[in-house]
Formats: sequence, structure tokens, C-alpha cells
Amino acid sequence: MSLVLGITGPNAAGKGEVSGILAAKGFSTHSLSDVVREEAAARGLPPERAHLIRIGTLLRREGGAGVLAERLLPRIGERDVVDSIRNPAEVAVLRGLPRFVLVGVEAPGRLRFERSRRRARSGDPETFEAFEAREREENSSDPAGQQLAATFRLADRLIANDGDLDALKARVDELLSSLGSA
Repeated sequence: MSLVLGITGPNAAGKGEVSGILAAKGFSTHSLSDVVREEAAARGLPPERAHLIRIGTLLRREGGAGVLAERLLPRIGERDVVDSIRNPAEVAVLRGLPRFVLVGVEAPGRLRFERSRRRARSGDPETFEAFEAREREENSSDPAGQQLAATFRLADRLIANDGDLDALKARVDELLSSLGSA
């Protein structure tokens, strides 16, 4: 049975963890961020967050707001996960697939900030205030920009990631069971 799960949510909510859990269950994983990273590499830019956001916005301006999802479509099969969905137009493109379900991953802001600090990615904010400021930047009203909040509101299902990894795995299992795809 075909099932494509889209993953959206704020920074450090656990989208990558959910994708990893699904990969361990046999799903092929893809990320719209990979499309942006590939473009950054083709332009000779390092994969730093600021460059990636700028490249993603530029690609959406040049090719339309759904361009990242359109570029990914040929790679999507029957049992796949698409991570890093950040614009409602990307959701619209993916909704053209049979059996697409958008999953919003959420966690409290302070917990997400602590997770962000632990993973220590280059360019991640050092203070909670800077973390919140970055989130405001990533919730643009620019149709070509990142619109995380608007995209999250389109989610068909929500997963709260406010506990440990075992709790998250259980919630993913519940999701799959509810979709008849355990």
C-alpha cells in the first residue's frame, strides 16, 4: 500500500528523529533540504543554514514556491518520507501524490532550544532569545520564503515530541497504525 509521509515542524522539534524512526521501518527518506544543499554545492557555497535559507528562497522565487517538492517528485516511490517541508506550496505539490499525509512534529520552545544546543550544528543560536528571533525569520509572509507556521497548520496529523525517544517511537507506531500502515 502506497504511503508518503511529509514531515514539517519548527526547528529542533524532532523531524529528523521521526524520519529516522520511519527509515528503520522501511520507509525511503528524502529531504527538501537535500535539494537546497545540492543547489548550494552546485553554486560552490558551504551548507550553512544562512546560505541554505537564502538559496531556498531564491529557488522558490525563480521556479515557484513549490519548486523544491517538484524537484524531489521523481525520487519518491511507494513508501517514503519527505522531511523539511517549509512552505505551503510544497505541501500542495506533494498532495498530488497518492496517499500523502502531512505530519506536524511539535515540541515546546525551551525543549527545542536545548535540543538545538546539544546537537551543536554550525550557525545554531547560542541563546534562547536568538533561537526565538531565528524562528520569527523562518515564518515569513514572503511566498518564496520559509513559512513554517503556515505549513504546520496544514498538517493532517500531529506528533508531540515532548518526551524521550521511546515515547516518540510509540507515537510514530500509533500514527502508522492509525493509517493502516504499521
